[in-house]
Amino acid sequence: MVSRRVWDNPVFNVGLVSLLFGNVSAQPLRPTRLTSVELVPPWQQSAWVARLTAPDPAVEALVQSHVDQWIAQGLSASAQGIWIQTGDTVIAQHQGHVPLAAASLTKLATTLAALTTWDPTHGFTTRIGWTGPVENGVLRGDLIIQAGGDPLFVWEEAFALGNTMAEMGIRRIAGDLRIQGNFSMNFTADASRSGQLLRQAWMPSQWPAEARQQFATLPAGTAKPAIPIQGDVRVESMGQGDAADLWRLSHRSLPLVALLKAMNIYSNNVMADQMATAVGGPQALQQAVVAHAGVPAAEVRLVNGSGLGEANQLSARAVVAILQAIQDQLQADGFALPDVLPMAGQDQGTLSGRQLPGDAAVKTGSLAQVSSLAGIFSSQRRGWVWFAILNRGSDLETLRQQQDQLVLDVQAQWGQVPAGVAGQERVRLNQDPYRLGDPRRIQPL
Repeated sequence: MVSRRVWDNPVFNVGLVSLLFGNVSAQPLRPTRLTSVELVPPWQQSAWVARLTAPDPAVEALVQSHVDQWIAQGLSASAQGIWIQTGDTVIAQHQGHVPLAAASLTKLATTLAALTTWDPTHGFTTRIGWTGPVENGVLRGDLIIQAGGDPLFVWEEAFALGNTMAEMGIRRIAGDLRIQGNFSMNFTADASRSGQLLRQAWMPSQWPAEARQQFATLPAGTAKPAIPIQGDVRVESMGQGDAADLWRLSHRSLPLVALLKAMNIYSNNVMADQMATAVGGPQALQQAVVAHAGVPAAEVRLVNGSGLGEANQLSARAVVAILQAIQDQLQADGFALPDVLPMAGQDQGTLSGRQLPGDAAVKTGSLAQVSSLAGIFSSQRRGWVWFAILNRGSDLETLRQQQDQLVLDVQAQWGQVPAGVAGQERVRLNQDPYRLGDPRRIQPL
């Protein structure tokens, strides 16, 4: 069970208070699975709801000043989008209903689609089998890897698998390495190349610098797997030569929530596109956004799961609705947005160099002439603040600085929450139980 955190506090509750107070002129979108608002006495309820729903001319002026700044820089006002929301109330917006190039904010749609397809603790299973006997440490047959869609099978995972096989007495493979299905290693979509990387992972003398660096992150005393494969790497159709007694091991990926966290921290395009393919492709992503975030189809246009290309477009309002729908999906299992998004001040990746509130859970996006930022941060007087900023311009560094400043200015207007009060992430990559290369996720069949 997750300890009671600020997410459960009425002022910080991410529930949708429109159930109590109806619509506003600039309407937010409503996820279909509504989070209940914590019950409090009416005299308390009216006070905190009033704070959440009251307009704030100062924040509206902040947004307008940023729009004016962009115009002064020669940018088109119609190519910029902003949406700032507390609870279920829109505080300020600019072009909030207009779909704009979203860049890697598209990965939020991929995240939502994944969470509506699988449980947050779901793991992708890779099966390992062989066709011949093991005699004096030699597997006299082929090794078969049957992929199960793991998008984060990397050096550390390969090391753990090799060591598990060594513990079973295998020191050399006389046959071929046969790859079945969409096996991907080190974010390489090509199954044959991934097979070659797996072979290399079991030959320490041929490790590149990256492999040596990743091995150094494993617990002290971890063995270096040494299992040379004498045959070729062959890619074949799924189930070819399948037999009930040939499968010996199963390798389970990190849980889905950790995979999404890694995907979003590093904005990994290969992982995102693999995840999108697994849920059914761009059309399935759009359907998930419309169905679970309540986004009108006209405000979402997706052609892939990564956000590569300006054809991926979302309105700022839609991005906030997707964020709320992700939180809605997560909290039923004791997780929250910081468990699938990078947190400022804690996670590096795309947040390196950004100046954002310390408890902000955000997603960035960048293309050649697109910069975007969206997420959530806390404030003393308005609780959790949901926001999305989508910019088009050539000076991406300046746009990023201006995005950060707008977020900081809004938080300053409503007050910063003392350190340690706001919600913290539960999922920390490379800390138990979310550690890469953990042999406990490899089990005999």
